Amino acid sequence: MDQKVLKKAVILLAILIFPSAFYIALTTGRHNFVHLSYIGPRHGIDIVEIDGRKVIDTLYHTIPEFTLTDQNGEDWSNTAYGEMVYVADFFFTSCPTICPAMQQSMLRLQSRFEEYDDFALLSFTVDPEHDTSEVLKSYAAELGANEDKWTFLTGPLDSIYRVAAEGYFVNAMIDDLAPGGFLHSEYLVLIDKDGHIRSGIDKLGNPRAVYDGTSDAEVNELIDDIKVLLAEYRLSTKRAEQRRMKK
Repeated sequence: MDQKVLKKAVILLAILIFPSAFYIALTTGRHNFVHLSYIGPRHGIDIVEIDGRKVIDTLYHTIPEFTLTDQNGEDWSNTAYGEMVYVADFFFTSCPTICPAMQQSMLRLQSRFEEYDDFALLSFTVDPEHDTSEVLKSYAAELGANEDKWTFLTGPLDSIYRVAAEGYFVNAMIDDLAPGGFLHSEYLVLIDKDGHIRSGIDKLGNPRAVYDGTSDAEVNELIDDIKVLLAEYRLSTKRAEQRRMKK
């Protein structure tokens, strides 16, 4: 074969294979998207300036700012996670049913992303009367939670339930008929660095929105989607650096 023809064939093959190989390495190769969906209502558009260029920016639902109390008894605001990708859940320490499985899933995430400085976990108790800071501190230690990566929150019951419903779009309520006396979602919610809820797509091609924390399969998908989101930020940073270097 002519060397020029061979060279062109190799280049074409590289163009076809390398992007796919990169994405397969990034996830597991099962998904067909490279950009996660935004979940929740859109609140309009805005014109913002990025690197000297004016661009149209869609205003997506954002987790409202709140302040609760962490496992160390200190005030904690979600602005502390302003530069973090994180996963949130709602549970209670005496939960006899789904909570143990949910927290084992959170432990999986802690282990998988322990080397990422911009990834964290956040757990809200739905039983703040019992789950004081001291109780959460002991629970977290027994669970094996890394305090530098995983925050547990308590506070006024109505504040927690409002954040659950209006911020994360999950259920949290007192229910005497539910095991343990509380009804709450089994879902894990993925939040980006701007406070937006993000998710991949399900088997039907629809945004998943949330992930079942009791399902190993859905947690596997969540892990893939976290990889995509973290890579999205790293790619954005790299592109911004390249634009600055060209100036």
